[in-house]
Amino acid sequence: MTSDGIRALIAQAPRIVVKVGSSSLTRPGGGLDPERIDALVAQIAARRTEGHQIVLVSSGAIATALPSLGLTRRPRDLATQQAAASVGQGMLVAQYSASFARFGLTVGQVLVTADDMIRRSHYRNAQRTLFRLLDLGVVPIVNENDTVATDEIRFGDNDRLAALVAHVVQADALVLLSDVDGLYDGPPTRPGASFVSDVRGASDLAGVRIGGSGSAGVGLGGMTTKVDAAGIATDAGIPVLLASAADVDRALRFADVGTVFHPTGRRTSTRLLWLAHATSPRGRLRLDPGAVTAVVDRRTSLLPAGITSIEGTFAAGDPVDLLDENGNTVARGLVNFDAQELPGLLGRSTRDLARELGPAYEREVVHRDDLVILRS
Repeated sequence: MTSDGIRALIAQAPRIVVKVGSSSLTRPGGGLDPERIDALVAQIAARRTEGHQIVLVSSGAIATALPSLGLTRRPRDLATQQAAASVGQGMLVAQYSASFARFGLTVGQVLVTADDMIRRSHYRNAQRTLFRLLDLGVVPIVNENDTVATDEIRFGDNDRLAALVAHVVQADALVLLSDVDGLYDGPPTRPGASFVSDVRGASDLAGVRIGGSGSAGVGLGGMTTKVDAAGIATDAGIPVLLASAADVDRALRFADVGTVFHPTGRRTSTRLLWLAHATSPRGRLRLDPGAVTAVVDRRTSLLPAGITSIEGTFAAGDPVDLLDENGNTVARGLVNFDAQELPGLLGRSTRDLARELGPAYEREVVHRDDLVILRS
């Protein structure tokens, strides 16, 4: 599809996930900028009156609390980050509530952690809640629950969270609002940097140097996280627009600003996207060449006979990465055995294991329904 066609799809999308970063909502050094929030809310409200559903993924809780806590920059230690999030989240939602109320709209706060995406029951609950809020005409405001998330179970940025939310709510488009007007092939402040208006696939990102955090110094994500998020969404068939928060009017009404990322895949099952992008591997299984071929090319389950070694400490049901003989990750799946059980099973057939240890051992290490390919 042409660039104009994709942009038209985004502009007309019935259900849109909009993500806005801390640097687009706060003043340098922290603290909310009510005028910026009011400007954002006005445009979202306008889209709502036209019949579009909006889910807002908003950063800013920690940055909001900085002045109240006597801090000038985002804290580095986890405990202070969690304390700041606890103070700032209420302030942030209160500001959103007041701003949306001007248009007769009610907001609903949805706080999630990466662990909520890893545990399927939590994932389903979040999905039901978001759908019900939309049915009730509420504007869901989603943020990572920084007050309880640990380094081991956090997204670390709301860009990735927004991409996953877009899939959870079956959105028709994802709009990432930033403090820059789109993607450049290098730092936009440097002479000679060229604007990238369309990304149709990985080849369009060749030679593009990305990175860095927001100019306000209060955010956590940078252009890298936005490109990664766009990759998650487009891989699931969702078009993405990356634009400046200052251009939110044109971004939501016409999608004729910023960088558009074209869908590269088709909508897949929530389970597979969850497994690929919302889980952190607890261990690694190294496979022999035959097992790699069977898993990657033939899409079969992984049997103990094809595993040569294991790494990590994991329990049955945990996500693990599957590696080829060169150490490259080829797939991720949910393992059916504890790390302590597996060493005695490696290289053996399930028939022999069942005869020696019982029928409970005549099963796959990773079933194909619990496995996603990460390299084709």
